Amino acid sequence: MKPLIINTSDDNGGAHIGTYRIFKGLRTIGVDARMYVQYKTRSDPAIIAGTSKIEKFLSFVRPFIDDYPVTRYENRTTALVSPAWVPHSVAKKIIRLNPDLIHLNWICQGFIPVSEIKKFRKPIVWTLHDMWPFTGGCHYTDQCLKYEQRCGACPQLGSEKNHDLSSWVWRRKKRHWMDLDLTIVSPSRWIADCAQKSSLFKNRKIVIIPYGLDLDRYKPVDKTIARSLLNIPLHKKILLFGAVSATSDTRKGFRYLLGALDHLSHNREFGDAEAVVFGSEKPENEIKTGMKVNYLGNVTGDLALSLVYSAADVFIAPSLQENFGLTILESIACGTPVVAFDVGGIPDMIDHKKNGYLARPCDSKDLADGISWVLSDEKQWKSLSENCRSKAEGNFEISSVARQYADLYRELLDTT
Repeated sequence: MKPLIINTSDDNGGAHIGTYRIFKGLRTIGVDARMYVQYKTRSDPAIIAGTSKIEKFLSFVRPFIDDYPVTRYENRTTALVSPAWVPHSVAKKIIRLNPDLIHLNWICQGFIPVSEIKKFRKPIVWTLHDMWPFTGGCHYTDQCLKYEQRCGACPQLGSEKNHDLSSWVWRRKKRHWMDLDLTIVSPSRWIADCAQKSSLFKNRKIVIIPYGLDLDRYKPVDKTIARSLLNIPLHKKILLFGAVSATSDTRKGFRYLLGALDHLSHNREFGDAEAVVFGSEKPENEIKTGMKVNYLGNVTGDLALSLVYSAADVFIAPSLQENFGLTILESIACGTPVVAFDVGGIPDMIDHKKNGYLARPCDSKDLADGISWVLSDEKQWKSLSENCRSKAEGNFEISSVARQYADLYRELLDTT
């Protein structure tokens, strides 16, 4: 088999990292996978990107051009919307690579236009890293369900017109993707259910394959060693939160974390506790709680991240919508229990009161109660920690995940 994994980048962001791990997992089990990207940061020769000056220049400007129609909506929210309209003859390059099968992943920022996918003329597998493939351009819908019928009057664009940008994007997807030889892969049961209800993918085959990790890289590190290396206090409760754009992306729920910390600051048992945030610098207008909050900025690299997770007593994930959060997966692999809102694909990773705590969505008080419960008893914490690692070993080892993809590829190619 010669699958071609297509993704906007080979790094920098959950979807990109998740895709790269799938690619590496496939190669580890002997599949001759290659990866085609708009932005290449790694030296792996099996990762392909444009190398000429003009190709690099176009890769730089395409995201801005693609975003231009969105900027015309003055009342839009800060949520990401991707029209995927910028012309790009990427299909010709992909056809020259002659893969047996195309595996699409996250393809926005002006990389793969909607109209180009039908030109691949190969079986297509598409992994849903967010909701964009079946919406009118938004990546997460919040509470909007218009994607189940047809988009228009988009709340994220601040639009009241039925024939707006979201309607145009939805109609283009409907027209250009009608006859695709397409199989959908969902990392979580939640986003599979959303896709099944959508007007664009309701008649498609949908397979659930979770994200995976190299569990030799993400594993528990002795807490004393991890804290000493990171200069984190040895004898305090450490509450960890992290994400890309951790404090600025409202979907990640930072304000609910601050609310939970404020609740805990009135609890005598948390008088020695500190919070640690990675993925963001200290905000200019920091909202104070009764608990000290330390900001690590961006943390990159498997070893550094493993140390950060291992140094913490609990990881907090107050996301309002989440497909299959990599930070949660990384935390449980390192044996650190997770407290999160019971939303999206998070229950696929967190078993309530077995390896963490699922709080009521948008409820800072219940989030605080979950943190308090996880840290209330040392013997219980050790059991939660052991269950975290067992959950990761039993479900999310990357070679096992890669074999599920290889089996799917084989099935699709055998029926072609």
